[in-house]
Amino acid sequence: MVSRTGRHLSGLALAAAAVNFAAAGASATGITPSRQAELTRLVRQDCGSCHGMTLKGGLGRPLLPADLVGKSTEALAAVVLDGIPGTPMPPWRGLLSEDEALWIVNRLTGGLDR
Repeated sequence: MVSRTGRHLSGLALAAAAVNFAAAGASATGITPSRQAELTRLVRQDCGSCHGMTLKGGLGRPLLPADLVGKSTEALAAVVLDGIPGTPMPPWRGLLSEDEALWIVNRLTGGLDR
């Protein structure tokens, strides 16, 4: 029963992350809904391959809102864009704009209006 609940909670965490990503509009950022969908897939597939498919961690650290508390949006976006030298965290600057990195970070931290 406990392991079944654990799987259910993992599914809920993934669903909550999907809601955070899907709920954001393009008006504040200028990022079109179609690009938002692409960014959501990037997080689920590429980020999830290291940070865990439910973003609870794996090779990379967890990316759930509670794990990102106290870290500035700008600092997290810099990690997304420039990676972390000497670790498996790659830079995404060649594939993402600063606005897109900020959009991703805001979704990960639970900020839907930034």
